[in-house]
Amino acid sequence: MKKFLSFIIFILIIQIGSISFAQPKQLQSRSPSMSKQWSDKANSMVKYQIERRGITNSEILKVMRNTPRHLFVPPALSTMAYDDYPLPIGEEQTISQPYIVALMTDLLKLKGNEKILEIGTGSGYQAAVLSQLVDSVYTIEIVESLANNAKIRLDNLNYKNVIVKHGDGYKGWPSLAPFDAIIVTAAPEQVPQTLIDQLKIGGCIAIPVGDKWQELQLITKTGKNKTKKKTVIPVRFVPMVHPTE
Repeated sequence: MKKFLSFIIFILIIQIGSISFAQPKQLQSRSPSMSKQWSDKANSMVKYQIERRGITNSEILKVMRNTPRHLFVPPALSTMAYDDYPLPIGEEQTISQPYIVALMTDLLKLKGNEKILEIGTGSGYQAAVLSQLVDSVYTIEIVESLANNAKIRLDNLNYKNVIVKHGDGYKGWPSLAPFDAIIVTAAPEQVPQTLIDQLKIGGCIAIPVGDKWQELQLITKTGKNKTKKKTVIPVRFVPMVHPTE
């Protein structure tokens, strides 16, 4: 069964990966809460995919239940939005598996007053989750169409403390540094030194690292030129690229 589902997702990625992620009509307004249909799916996602894998932070679980993930995927895939795998969002990019979103958020050990830098906006889902847990989120997307669509989507859904920028994630956002934490949702072969430089001492970066073989790492900045690395789990993310690539 798992092999069959993987095959179906592969076919969907081929079919959808090359198209733009247009704004669905339902984003014209945001209702105060999700309908029962979507709420039930979100509750099931949290219970069976996230809690059972060890995420216990009640605030993160609450946010994952309440964030309308189905509005951050192409409309044709909305019924699959709360399932246990990543989905294509166009431009050869993906929205991460729900558990990975929760895990990377949990690794940051947020207290609520942080200024966060995200590299790899995608559809804006990870930024939407973070925005409900911190003071502000600054997010960079290398694909201009995705950046523009994410900005519209986040604005329409009233995530007002998220600022989206089209640009090179390897450069970070130096004019706003230092950041309390950084989250990277695409995989470089090595952790960019520029991102470490833009991190506060005591802050951390959750980042997938590697080429063919990737691992999720938590990098903590312990001093001006000192870091501590923790390997979390094997992962598979799209590559982190420069604008010229």
